[in-house]
Amino acid sequence: MELSAMELFVREAPEVASAFNGLIQSLIETKGLDPKTKQLIYIAMKTSMGDDLAVKAHLPMAKALGATREEVLDAVLLTLTVSGISGVVKILPDVVRLYDEK
Repeated sequence: MELSAMELFVREAPEVASAFNGLIQSLIETKGLDPKTKQLIYIAMKTSMGDDLAVKAHLPMAKALGATREEVLDAVLLTLTVSGISGVVKILPDVVRLYDEK
């Protein structure tokens, strides 16, 4: 079985991966934004980068935190003003499909 990119990162650079995970944990623990809003922002940032794998990974997290379909779509669509259409058209079909799955 082939390793995912993150699994390979952990295997090949465990110290750096640990530091990176510590950074992520620190960001999760900040109090300025609620967890749902953080997930929506992350989805928007990753959409603007065209990173469909990250969006697919974070969509269930946002949904579990109470993000509505409309909120997720707004987060994706907001990237139009910054990154143009490419990220949106790449990500939107998966977002709609994954959000609507039970």
